[in-house]
Amino acid sequence: MTFSSPLRSASAATLAVAISALSLGALVAPAPAHANGAAFYTAELATPAAERTSIIGGVAWQCQGTACVAAKSNSRPVVVCQRVARELGEVTAFTAKGKALAEKDLARCNRK
Repeated sequence: MTFSSPLRSASAATLAVAISALSLGALVAPAPAHANGAAFYTAELATPAAERTSIIGGVAWQCQGTACVAAKSNSRPVVVCQRVARELGEVTAFTAKGKALAEKDLARCNRK
């Protein structure tokens, strides 16, 4: 009959928890939308964004100057655009999956 040391069991459990936490963190950590060409939304702002990264409506936006990109969300494009305009300022152009918002929708987007 072999007895294992309680210290050895605790170390193994601690290591297992640490590995699980790191693995989960890698799965849920947001990746930049433009890093792999996966940008679903693009927004062109009237003035440069103050922050390079912004979380707007649960979506991580990456901005460089006036150009911003993000991955897909569950909201309609006009709603996403409105959230961006509210947080980052006037949006001069907005696309979802490569399709530009119509002029009337862009006007709705910027309405306060």
